[in-house]
Amino acid sequence: MERITARYYIETPYALDKTAAVLAGEQSSGTFVAVPGETEELKNRFAARVEHIEPLETVSEPAMPGAASPDGLYRRALVEVSWSVENFGHNLPTLVSTLQGNLYEITQFTGLKLMDIHFPASYAAAYRGPQFGIEGCRSLTNVATGRPLIGTIIKPSVGLTPAQTAEIVGTLAQAGIDFIKDDELMASTANSHFEERVHAVMEVINRHADRTGKKVMYAFNISDEMDPMLRKYEHIVRSGGSCAMISLNSVGLAGSKRICDLGELAIHGHRNGWGMLNRHPLLGIEFPAYQKLWRLAGVDQLHVNGIQNKFWESDDSVVRSIASCLDPAPLDKPVLPVVSSGQWGGQAFETYRRTSTTDLLYMAGGGIMAHPGGAAAGVTALQQAWQAAVNGLTLHDAARQYPEFAQSVEKFGKLQFDRA
Repeated sequence: MERITARYYIETPYALDKTAAVLAGEQSSGTFVAVPGETEELKNRFAARVEHIEPLETVSEPAMPGAASPDGLYRRALVEVSWSVENFGHNLPTLVSTLQGNLYEITQFTGLKLMDIHFPASYAAAYRGPQFGIEGCRSLTNVATGRPLIGTIIKPSVGLTPAQTAEIVGTLAQAGIDFIKDDELMASTANSHFEERVHAVMEVINRHADRTGKKVMYAFNISDEMDPMLRKYEHIVRSGGSCAMISLNSVGLAGSKRICDLGELAIHGHRNGWGMLNRHPLLGIEFPAYQKLWRLAGVDQLHVNGIQNKFWESDDSVVRSIASCLDPAPLDKPVLPVVSSGQWGGQAFETYRRTSTTDLLYMAGGGIMAHPGGAAAGVTALQQAWQAAVNGLTLHDAARQYPEFAQSVEKFGKLQFDRA
């Protein structure tokens, strides 16, 4: 049978080979003691296998609480373990329970992070994956290659009425925005019921599309329990929308895949809660593994943070995340990376230098909405910044050439320097 291989970064006070064997046993046919029925035949078919151990550094202090070291040392390593596909079949929740599950609670580990997953081609082929992806989202927004999709988030996050939201959307659409989304905190509030907001926003978007031929993509946040999500999804379809947003870590793999399988809307995957899964260097999951699970589920767009962002994540990590989304494996269907978090036009230059790609959804909330010349000027400034970056101009050259971008530099440049 084909096997799925997972790569882990571990820390342990014990011998690496014995600890890796505990990982493999605990997450397949074994437990802490031999049990009747665990025959050699059963183990040969269903037991996980330790495929490779790469020893790394040794430290004197554990990364997290766990078993005390007999010799005062804690050993780190990269470990590869494989499982037969027979163990879980095409069942993403059970796959995650197998590859992660109880591992984080095992006392032999004072650190453990799932770094990557390798899927055999035939296993990945059982999933449709992104229905739209990069090419589909470009087609839906009528954005040709050579520049990113430019997007923003409705701010204030919560509190605007449907009419106020629609007014902002009208201004942004007129300025040439490609993408707008609800904030992840905004679903259906006392003064902005979901259906009323969809109606008001889509009336503006459809009218603009009839007039100009360009239909702005709006990601309505449908995150909810299953039945309400399905109703919200259908309401967007009936209203002529093209996108729905899901808070992935809140909804979960099974719920998100159920929505993605409908296949009529592009799915914007928001990863809020990511820091809980990743921020500790020796706990959780790394983005290459994370995005593969959501790619199999069918998400079309996935947040990756941004260069010089307002959060904790390093630029190197963001660059790796963008690269992993654009890597065609698995499914030969890349996911559209969503660059966000404290972005404005000033980061376009470093983003393009580090990634050499425009296959991005480049999101700026305050960077557009708080522009000194208004939201329309904020859209123009972002477009100017990316045109300048792709054409090889420096930030200072662009500021001299483009007045709206120059206003961005005056307003946001100092904020970016303070954060750095």
